[in-house]
Amino acid sequence: MSSPYRIAIAKLRRDLPTSTELAISAPFDQERIFEPKGEAETDVAWDAPIDLQIKIESYSGGLRVKGKLSAPWRGTCRRCSKIVDGISEIALNERFVDPEDLTEDFYPIDKDFIDLAPMVHDAVFLDLPLAPLCSADCKGLCPYCGIDRNEANCECQGETDPRWATLDSLSFDNEEPATGAE
Repeated sequence: MSSPYRIAIAKLRRDLPTSTELAISAPFDQERIFEPKGEAETDVAWDAPIDLQIKIESYSGGLRVKGKLSAPWRGTCRRCSKIVDGISEIALNERFVDPEDLTEDFYPIDKDFIDLAPMVHDAVFLDLPLAPLCSADCKGLCPYCGIDRNEANCECQGETDPRWATLDSLSFDNEEPATGAE
């Protein structure tokens, strides 16, 4: 099975400088390299459709891949525990170099091919939200009865911390600041 992320680049490397534009739509992890994460973690399904719009530019030291990708993800709201779906829109600007020039900042050129899959995986995993929200104004769950505060109200009141109990008995008759302290 041939990977849609494997791109032939012999012509690009022969005619310097030159470029080509590509649109690729492919499953995120066609080879199923990554194990699915737990339900409480944000993840991308192996068959999630990744859309790439890229321009590959050749130069004397290798190739530069610029463009954007979009990837759907699924997670759990950190406040109310509902399932949240979202789409990551990611800008790409990466370099591919020959193996002898390879460092951790670049991706390898394999003879006359580049494999965009590691770049796609890295970009998507780095962009996933660690603690997604279903909405910015999510009220979350009541810590006492567990009701979803977005759907209903409850009368729960937390226990008073005994260290602060004395402050409950204070009352202020007027709102003017205390005199004598300046």
